[in-house]
Amino acid sequence: KALQAGTSHYLGTSFAEAAGIRYQDKDGGHALCHTTSWGVSTRLIGGLIGIHGDDDGLRLPPAVAPRQIVVVPMLRDKPEDEQVLAYGEALVKALNAQSAFGERVRALLDIKKTRSAEKRWDWVRKGAPIIVEVGPRDAAGGQVTFIRRDQLRDGEKIRSQALGLDQFVAAAPGLLVEIQAALFTDAKAHLDSNIISGIKTFEELEAYFGAGTDDDDDESGTGTGTFKGWVRAGWSRPVGAALDAVDERLKRLKLTLRNVPMGQSGATGLCIFTGQPAVEEILIARSY
Repeated sequence: KALQAGTSHYLGTSFAEAAGIRYQDKDGGHALCHTTSWGVSTRLIGGLIGIHGDDDGLRLPPAVAPRQIVVVPMLRDKPEDEQVLAYGEALVKALNAQSAFGERVRALLDIKKTRSAEKRWDWVRKGAPIIVEVGPRDAAGGQVTFIRRDQLRDGEKIRSQALGLDQFVAAAPGLLVEIQAALFTDAKAHLDSNIISGIKTFEELEAYFGAGTDDDDDESGTGTGTFKGWVRAGWSRPVGAALDAVDERLKRLKLTLRNVPMGQSGATGLCIFTGQPAVEEILIARSY
């Protein structure tokens, strides 16, 4: 399904009237503000959660993760805890001196009074890109044991990796970039797999989507329970009566023109609605 975001709406003065929002004009009087609405922030957060989340919780792209690397010390109320904490602090300090995506790496030492296993899974659910667990053996041997949130499991087992301290610190920025690219590649592949090309006529479009339905619980909107995704097809930008005719045909099937993909250098073939030469390609889908 598509997420509508980045839309802008001119609201006139209706909201300003209701809320009493006025400004002083050039003549010294008071006038109602003309306001707009921009649907971006919370929708983008929702989209991020929906696209990158998995059965274990959230997976945050490192570029936007508040904490890119979280270090969880394994503290057991024993004398060696002091060494483990000092090792974790040194590790975080070294990581925060590194740079990724044009900014300082955002690393955190989690010293909450909670069992390390609980803290680790808390950060798994929160989607921290890299989670490090350090214990007495790591501190003594100068090792770093970590998991990548994008490669959490190897079958049913948690997949952990180990590097030397200096090696891990040097590799950390590259690992974050690699995780960012991997999440993007997965999301792009999911998107592309749900875009259908090759439908050339309105009759083929109608046969693909089926008749419109009022059943909002049916993910496909067709009564079949099969998700249909989007159709990418030629568009001739009709106007006037020709555009009205397209609108009527789409309404009958409860389909809409969703958007025009960016980066087009021109289109070949014919418009799926008018049969005229296409000037661009559009995405057609059913909204829910």
